[in-house]
Amino acid sequence: MALQRNVHLTLVLGPARSGKSEWAEALAQRSGQPVTYIATAIVTADDPDWQARIQQHRRRRPPDWRIQEVPIELAQAIAQAPANTCLLVDSLGTWLANLLTQGGESWEDSESQLLSSLEAAHAHVILVAEEVGWGVIPAYPQGRQFRDRLGHLVRQVGAIAGCVYLVTGGYALNLSQLGVAIPHPLAPPGKPFDSVK
Repeated sequence: MALQRNVHLTLVLGPARSGKSEWAEALAQRSGQPVTYIATAIVTADDPDWQARIQQHRRRRPPDWRIQEVPIELAQAIAQAPANTCLLVDSLGTWLANLLTQGGESWEDSESQLLSSLEAAHAHVILVAEEVGWGVIPAYPQGRQFRDRLGHLVRQVGAIAGCVYLVTGGYALNLSQLGVAIPHPLAPPGKPFDSVK
């Protein structure tokens, strides 16, 4: 698959409680466009802690934002969004967790569809994603699978995003300005390292 950067795509990465969602929300407000908040979480009645976290996010949203609950069909929601709108997707890790039972080929299809929709998106898409690979290797297979799939997906999204932020300790760093892009395995041969524009 040839990789194409999409200037309308912003990736916001960070660990838990880092401020990544708040930064993504600030970027969406600054866009000056009508915002649709895409919530990927599945709300369950038997998990009060998860419900409390969702409520915290809901309280921060401006009342004029449109809300879409999209736990599975994320690629379709992105593809259908019109130009001159802003989609805030929170979060990529939650969406992936919803699909964790997919086998290898099925997951690769879901991943490919999402990446294709992000490459072709006409709306301004702000995508929140968790950074989970800085800790110890999970001791159980499903935890390792989640970490590996998310790390791989985040790297591919970063390769096509027009702008990538890392949020940690309450600060947002623009990696697109500060970092150097690592060559993607599918990129055409050329210079070994190119600065991210």
